[in-house]
Amino acid sequence: MAKHPLWSDEYWLLLMQLYRKRPAGLKPLYYRGLVDLALELHIRPQFLHQQMFRLRQLDSPKLEQLWNKYSKNPQKLSRGVRLLRQMKGFGQANEFYDGVTIVESWERDFLPIDGRPELTPVKLIMVLDLYFRLTPITMVVETPEVKQLARKMKITPATVVEVMDVYKYCDPYINKNEVTSPELLPSCKEIWERYGEDPDKVAAEAAQLLAYF
Repeated sequence: MAKHPLWSDEYWLLLMQLYRKRPAGLKPLYYRGLVDLALELHIRPQFLHQQMFRLRQLDSPKLEQLWNKYSKNPQKLSRGVRLLRQMKGFGQANEFYDGVTIVESWERDFLPIDGRPELTPVKLIMVLDLYFRLTPITMVVETPEVKQLARKMKITPATVVEVMDVYKYCDPYINKNEVTSPELLPSCKEIWERYGEDPDKVAAEAAQLLAYF
């Protein structure tokens, strides 16, 4: 597998610490700790997940040696991770980007949208998945599925319904002439353009994102 330009072999310690977190083993792609590390390093979760799989396989003498050195000594591993994070420039990627913005499109999916700090694009993806599972008459705060999703994402059911109302405006099969929350329209429209014509695609993505919440 090609090496990521921002990857450093010192980062194996970070992945080993995540791998050993209970329940120990390979974590889901959108496991929150893995996503947080991806944001910290500006490296896609997909790449880190592949690296964690390599760690599970111990597919090189270097990895096997690293595992033998740290796996049975959690205090030594924690100390190594702590020292790594104290390094100057850790996770900043300054040399690679050299003044260019370090926020990539995948990173924005996990960051708050403008003016609505309680919402992120990944939350909008989860709401769109539920949108395709409900009928318009059930897109209300009293619907159990709405309450369940809101609780999982730590937002109110009213916010879930608010996002669904914006999706109704985006939906060409629903005759809705006014958008109720115009500040949400740019972000919802972007998610709709990405997934709106393929409910199966958004369902697959939402199924993986469950691990994040």
